[in-house]
Amino acid sequence: MAKLRFEALKKLSQRPSVHTDLPSPNVSKFYGENVFGSEQMRATLSPAVFKKVSQAIKNHEKIDEVTADAVASAAKSWAIAKGATHFTHWFQPMTGGTAEKHDSFFDAIAGIEKFKGSELVQQEPDASSFPSGGIRSTFEARGYTAWDPTSPMFLYGKTLSIPTIFVSYTGETLDAKAPLLKALKAVDKAATKVCQLFDKDIQHVVASLGPEQEYFVVDKALFDARPDLVMAGRTVFGHAPARGQQMEDHYFGSIPPRVYDFMKDFEIEAWKLGIPVRTRHNEVAPSQFEVAPLFEEVNVANDHNQLMMDVMARVADRHNLRVIFHEKPFAGLNGSGKHNNWSLITDTGVNLYAPTSSARDNLMFLTFFVTTIKAVHEHADLLRASIATPGNDFRLGANEAPPAIVSVFIGSQMTAVLNELEEKGGNVKIEKGDNMYMKLGIDQIPEIILDATDRNRTSPFAFTGNKFEFRAVGGSDNCGTAMAALNTIVADQLEEFAEAVSKEMEKGAEKRLAIVNVLRKYIKESKDVRFEGDGYSEDWVKEAAKRKLGNVKNMVRALDAYLTKKSVALFEKHGVMSHKENEARVEIKLESYIKRVQIEARVMGDLAMNHIVPTAIAYQTKLITNANGLKGLGVDNATVVQTIKEISGHIDIIKTSVRAMVEERKRINKIADTHERAVGYCDDVKEKYFDVIRDAVDKLELLIDNEDWPLVKYRELLFLR
Repeated sequence: MAKLRFEALKKLSQRPSVHTDLPSPNVSKFYGENVFGSEQMRATLSPAVFKKVSQAIKNHEKIDEVTADAVASAAKSWAIAKGATHFTHWFQPMTGGTAEKHDSFFDAIAGIEKFKGSELVQQEPDASSFPSGGIRSTFEARGYTAWDPTSPMFLYGKTLSIPTIFVSYTGETLDAKAPLLKALKAVDKAATKVCQLFDKDIQHVVASLGPEQEYFVVDKALFDARPDLVMAGRTVFGHAPARGQQMEDHYFGSIPPRVYDFMKDFEIEAWKLGIPVRTRHNEVAPSQFEVAPLFEEVNVANDHNQLMMDVMARVADRHNLRVIFHEKPFAGLNGSGKHNNWSLITDTGVNLYAPTSSARDNLMFLTFFVTTIKAVHEHADLLRASIATPGNDFRLGANEAPPAIVSVFIGSQMTAVLNELEEKGGNVKIEKGDNMYMKLGIDQIPEIILDATDRNRTSPFAFTGNKFEFRAVGGSDNCGTAMAALNTIVADQLEEFAEAVSKEMEKGAEKRLAIVNVLRKYIKESKDVRFEGDGYSEDWVKEAAKRKLGNVKNMVRALDAYLTKKSVALFEKHGVMSHKENEARVEIKLESYIKRVQIEARVMGDLAMNHIVPTAIAYQTKLITNANGLKGLGVDNATVVQTIKEISGHIDIIKTSVRAMVEERKRINKIADTHERAVGYCDDVKEKYFDVIRDAVDKLELLIDNEDWPLVKYRELLFLR
């Protein structure tokens, strides 16, 4: 194993640079060239057909068979002209990734290339091996993918890829996209109704998303020499290097040349696919980086994020690199999140979370601002569940990741605005100081401060001036899960708001005053979820408990929130998920958790018993020979003997713990109930043994000769490129 480590280091030292040139210095010349989007449809479809498709997409309507045939024919011609030979329905099953089954355009019987509207609209992939949470038995294979026309088709390699949803034969959704689309429809309906209290011209509201993607990049040979990275996506062992991120010099520092070449390459591929990547920079930890796109409609943004991760992995391979999206691949260092910057935009171009100079628009802003905070307060447990993953269990609450306690940060000035409105409700004014401000023109509403927030890295849900940033989403997760939950709870609260305002008006209150009265009530009721301080402090943990805010630190128990009567009723009310679908998703996630902890436990056991312990014993033998030699010479060998004893102690802990962990797994595997089995893996495997075994192995790393140590070390993974 040590030989493999040094061979990997040798390969690293001999890596040639891989340079990539832009097709054009003007990105607009090739941006979206591999996308069959609106402009391509306009150019290839008749005006009547294009209008039908556009209206159907805008109004969430079905596309008829004749129109589908026309779109399929145009898409086929466009794709073949660009070298495509196959098409696929590209979907997002509950596996954490994407899936595709390629079919050829060429029909050997007819002797021509064919692609019908029926093939565009629907296909039947084998659903038997995809997670279904008990909805389908393994022998029941039928499932369907159905075209999502709101997300554009794209050419990936030589394959026309068609974004689709995935459902079972009996109609239940089995993917991340379908519930998201339903949640987006719900928030569109509810938000539009509330907007029309202020502006009757608003007919639709679109949720937008800009997911900042954090990731690590390491050399391919070094990655492959770490079985834990290959099998589990994270390092289960590894002593902290002398230098980690404490110097704070990597953040926004000069991008390493080899990584820069990789970034430039994947950006080109992303731009061709219409993914609007814009920002790139070094992140906090060594070898950690970030890419951020421009905002897009949530569904498209999520599709693009899933596609971008695949593009990044493929391009990295060309550069002999590996991209790591795991939430916590390296202990003691910054973890990787996927910061979901979310907002609501009207079809008239108004960002509902951005104050303006218009009194009417600012009252509307305040309505959506306060209602969103109220929604988070009412459903904080569900938001926590929506970001629950095995990797996030390691990340939340450490190294600049938000804690497991869901709270909302709005900044000192917006806090003052809400406090003043709650307490006085009349002619409230805020000292403007050096800040820009604006008046609302309504006595009951205070002045709103522009950009009135700082940044709070420890807040899971922070207002950042014109949007909310859901920072708690994990780096490897599908944004669709968190976005489905967020848009559903906001839709529900907006509906409740509209009803409450209506009741106030029935009592005789003028509309604007009715709105203010409801907002004051919401501010008071949701105050406990607002927090402006350090989310890592013990004082906040105690204070959060006093406020009765949840602090669920592991995925298994966090998922319980999906199955409460409140959450089940919420999803059913808005048509996002049925009770059966909800239960199935929790079952799938619990099974995934069990399997991931199993894999990590097996990797730990394999590395510890087959690599670390033999290496330690071999080194110990060398020391024993040395100790005996010193004794024969009459030289004091106490120090060497002490080291031998230390090594023996760590070996004993490792062997005892690994054997006990194996027996514990055997016991837990006999438990029939999935939730109880998952709790067992959480409490009696991961929590009980992982840190104990790791601590002993990491201590051995400091005792054993560097030339003998079998695993690529942190200092090599993180600092050698």
